[in-house]
Formats: sequence, structure tokens, C-alpha cells
Amino acid sequence: MPVNVYLNFNGNCKEAVEYYAKVFGLGTPEISKFGDMPEDPNFVVPEDMKELVMHARLNIHGSTVMFSDSMPNAPVAFGKNITQAVVTGDKDKLEAEFNALAKDGKVSMPLQETFWSPLYGALEDKLGVVWQFSYEEGA
Repeated sequence: MPVNVYLNFNGNCKEAVEYYAKVFGLGTPEISKFGDMPEDPNFVVPEDMKELVMHARLNIHGSTVMFSDSMPNAPVAFGKNITQAVVTGDKDKLEAEFNALAKDGKVSMPLQETFWSPLYGALEDKLGVVWQFSYEEGA
């Protein structure tokens, strides 16, 4: 069973999901907001939460990446402890996706040949998420 990545955001999850869906050519993502939940008298959704993302999911290169906003009264400390690793056998797609994320991000290692990969690069995107891109023939 695969390990899926789940990213939490502090109110900008919708922007993140739509951004990644565009970068990876995934079309319009399905996004469930807290305000979409059926009404429950035991849990009344506050007005300031109704537009926040309760859950979204993208399939990026065969891996499920899930997303949600944190509760307004419990923000997440967004750090660099989670890294997304894209391994693909399509150099053109790898370069396009890397360059799209790099456009408004910070490249820590430009795409280049390394001892472990003919094409590898790393960056932090505009939302603070760290990505590694690696070409692997046959992947």
C-alpha cells in the first residue's frame, strides 16, 4: 500500500490545489469545502470556515497527494519537513513542471546531471513546498 502525502495549509489550500493541478496538467480539481458538509447540530461550521478546504486530492504521477486547510484556531507550522519527489521517465514533462514551479519559487538546485540521475533538480515553490525532480528511465 502506498504512502500518500497530505499537505495542510493556513487558509490558502484552494489556491495550492488549483496551482498544482495546473502545473501537472490535471484539469479542474474536485475540492470539498467545510461549508459543503451536511448540517450537524453537534458541529456547526463557523462562517469563517465555510470557504476553507476540508479535503482535496490530486493524482500526481501516480501518487495521491491530499490537501486541506487547518482550523483557523489551530494553524499549522508550515516547514520544509515534507518534500514532494517527482520521479518520471519523461524529460520534457519533468522540465516543464520544474520550470512552472520555479517561475515564482526558489531553485535550490537547477536541473542537472548528478551521479544518481541524468536530470535532477530541487526547488521551493511559491507556497513554500519543497520539490525534488528526478529523471529515471522507464519510470
